[in-house]
Amino acid sequence: MTVRLPTRRRSRILLVGALVALVAVASTGAWMLTRDSSQAATSTTATVSTQTMRETVSADGTLAASRTSDESFAVSGTVTRVAVSEGDKVRKGDVLATVGRAGLVATRTAAASSLDAAQTQLDEDEDAGASDVQVAADEAAVASARATLADARQAVTDATLRATIGGTVTSVDLSKGDTVGSGSTGGASTGADSSSTDTSTGTISIVATGSYVVDATVAAADVDQLKKGLQVEIAVTGVTDTVYGTVSEVGLVAQTNDSGAAVFPVTIAVTGKQKDLYAGVSATATIIVKQRDDVLTVVSRALTTKDGATYATKVDGGKETEVEVTTGETFGMTTEILSGLEEGDTIVVPGFTRPTGGGNGTGEGGQQGFPGGGEMPDFSQMGGNGQPQMTGPGQ
Repeated sequence: MTVRLPTRRRSRILLVGALVALVAVASTGAWMLTRDSSQAATSTTATVSTQTMRETVSADGTLAASRTSDESFAVSGTVTRVAVSEGDKVRKGDVLATVGRAGLVATRTAAASSLDAAQTQLDEDEDAGASDVQVAADEAAVASARATLADARQAVTDATLRATIGGTVTSVDLSKGDTVGSGSTGGASTGADSSSTDTSTGTISIVATGSYVVDATVAAADVDQLKKGLQVEIAVTGVTDTVYGTVSEVGLVAQTNDSGAAVFPVTIAVTGKQKDLYAGVSATATIIVKQRDDVLTVVSRALTTKDGATYATKVDGGKETEVEVTTGETFGMTTEILSGLEEGDTIVVPGFTRPTGGGNGTGEGGQQGFPGGGEMPDFSQMGGNGQPQMTGPGQ
């Protein structure tokens, strides 16, 4: 048979349960606050040592190829051969494409004949005792013909497009039969293999491999500390080892990042040839703006200040002696020591002191209190069954 408790009795039981739980929490808190303080503030010792201290600026960015080149024909003509495709590896000087040479070679031959004729005319006039004016005119004609021949020879050479850098071909914007050039041909670019109008400039793009830069940005507050040549340590996504580099350029015009803050562009040249890096990968650069070697330092917590002087507790043969020290710069949790201690000295490092929660953690008459104030519940009216005695209607 199920026995239903009166509603008022059920409420009383729930309230008793809540009070018991509160007693458990309060008792645990009181124990935490009244532990022996020696357990929370035990001193240790440390050895005074020298370190390399750094000041750094962080920059986030992306890897990019250090060199790229868009190769295009310097002469106009019809493409007769394309020797590479996207993804091909090329070396400096490799043939990329060619245009027809027949017209260019004919122009070179004509230019050579013109030079011979001009030289012959000059020789004849000098032998005949021609006037100085005539000889000067002949010499000018020879010089002009010689320049025209040089241009014609270069045009024949330029009919073969070659890579100016080694790397990977990333795009090929021309095909066999295309007409290429920078406009109407004119001059040496005439003949059956050339076009006089509506020419276009086709390009083959090459990205150097193994040589990279980091295109990064730094906060406006840090840019004044940067200059060309500073050493950089680079953490690259997906690469375990640290990559090294140097600052090669610091931008002078601010940009706005995704958060709307002002940042300045910085270019970092990655040192040496790298085989496991790829353009487009994110990187974080640590730029070393200041570095000092052999700096004598101690844990800052080992130092105390009294009456304007700074002290450390030195341990020698089990004896502790307070010595006055002169400090320099602070680097994070360490402080530079200029005098008063030497490398190898042993000093005392105090432990962390526990928070007391206000006063000694006890109420009047030694009764434990709660952190932040308040008093423990009064359970003096406990009944014989260990349950608090409830007062009020229905008791």
